[in-house]
Amino acid sequence: MAYRYPNGKVYRPNKNTPSRQSPPAEKSFANRGMTLEEDINESNDYYIARDIGIIHKKPTPVQIVDVHYPKRSAARITEAYFKQASTTDYNGVFAGRYIDFEAKETRNKTAFPLQNFHDHQAEHMHKVQKQDGIAFVLLRFTVHGETYLYDASRFLHWYYGQSKRKSIPYKELQEHGHPIPLGLHPRLDYLKTVKDVYFH
Repeated sequence: MAYRYPNGKVYRPNKNTPSRQSPPAEKSFANRGMTLEEDINESNDYYIARDIGIIHKKPTPVQIVDVHYPKRSAARITEAYFKQASTTDYNGVFAGRYIDFEAKETRNKTAFPLQNFHDHQAEHMHKVQKQDGIAFVLLRFTVHGETYLYDASRFLHWYYGQSKRKSIPYKELQEHGHPIPLGLHPRLDYLKTVKDVYFH
């Protein structure tokens, strides 16, 4: 099955791509949470299982272009493309407050590139804040092994107000971001940081 991205590029899984029925590869403990998304998703499962919060990753919308119908019981999607999401990656409820955030990581050592974000994501976070929701970004510097919660107000200042800059300096995140240490259960306890920052 082929997927067409909004920029026109087509992605076709090769024969070595695991099928949906293939069992997931077993991860060693050392490799757990190697990506920010995996860390967040694992933490969200922990929060939901213990009634701490309900946070979900929003699925990427897909536009189906062509479906093959060899017979009624065996319809198969043969072509589709990923649509651009209109909001951020994650949202949910924690301690009676609506939470909305975007999560990104970079290998850059000195700054976080703003090109990793899109206008619709910045606009959405601004609207969430106007409705008294909690909006922020989780930013990970993979080289430093550090993850920061960075409030949407400061993020939007850099995104819209610093027209000559195309990144947020690492030093700015060290000074005004809120570090989230890696743990065991949950892997990335970002809701503890949310509580410390937004609940007084």
